[in-house]
Amino acid sequence: MNTQSNAVPEAFDSQRAAPAVTSATRPLYWSVRRELWENRSIYIGPLAVAAVFLFGFLISMIHKRVKVHALLALAPEQQHQALQQPYLFATGLIMGVAMIVQIFYCAEALHSERRDRSILFWKSLPVSDLTTVLSKASIPFVILPLLAFVIVVVTQFFMLLLSSTILLGSGLSVATLWTQLSLSQTLLMLLYHLVTVHVLWYAPIYGWLMLVSGWARRAAFLWAVLPPLAICALEKAVFNTSHFLAMLEYRVNGPQDFVFPAHGGKVGMDWMKHLDLGGFLSTPGLWTGLVVAAAFLVVAVRLRRYRGPI
Repeated sequence: MNTQSNAVPEAFDSQRAAPAVTSATRPLYWSVRRELWENRSIYIGPLAVAAVFLFGFLISMIHKRVKVHALLALAPEQQHQALQQPYLFATGLIMGVAMIVQIFYCAEALHSERRDRSILFWKSLPVSDLTTVLSKASIPFVILPLLAFVIVVVTQFFMLLLSSTILLGSGLSVATLWTQLSLSQTLLMLLYHLVTVHVLWYAPIYGWLMLVSGWARRAAFLWAVLPPLAICALEKAVFNTSHFLAMLEYRVNGPQDFVFPAHGGKVGMDWMKHLDLGGFLSTPGLWTGLVVAAAFLVVAVRLRRYRGPI
């Protein structure tokens, strides 16, 4: 009898399921997905702008198809500039909207969960503050730049398709359109610009906004903007200098010689010869900004750990 009674617990122990092994990156993955679910403006904003631009581009191409003959009579360089202008405008528009979304997302990333008190729920989950802050930082540093790049690629593809359809409908050849546009070079320039400027160079701006988002009790965006402006005004009034303002302008404008093509801001057909990636990577302001951005994110992690709901 004792042997049988002891055998029953042993049978249950042998059938007990082993604890599930959780990947170290799984909480970060689901935290990023949670940010995308809760902040639909991350992708709705750039997509809406791309859709509106495509509609306007279609109407413009229908009205301008009679001017195609005059375009074909231009020199190759002039044809390149004229054909590429709407594509560059679409690229700049989508990137500009994506950057606006980046700024306002960072200003609300840690503030909104404290304001609606959902931080009490998220803190009850087995997800560390470091994972949460990194998942939120991945939106402006990784997700939005990649999303903007993909939307630009799709938008330019549809623009090229619409242009080719209208030209063929007018009885004209699409050879000039396809040979003069050089969209591959334009997309490479866009990718270079996104990585160097929108990710690396603007990193301290995003870090500062997230730090203020975790600290401010209200009006996080104003708290992020007003102190730098106050420092600029105080320096000018006391010392009659503008060093802090010059530093801010340098951070916002970026190292123009290493990021943008030459020719006075125009995108030439040989623009890749004028880019200096080595010079950009050797810029002291780049690495200083990355160190400052990392420090801001570390402080943001500490603030989320000890800040409660508003």
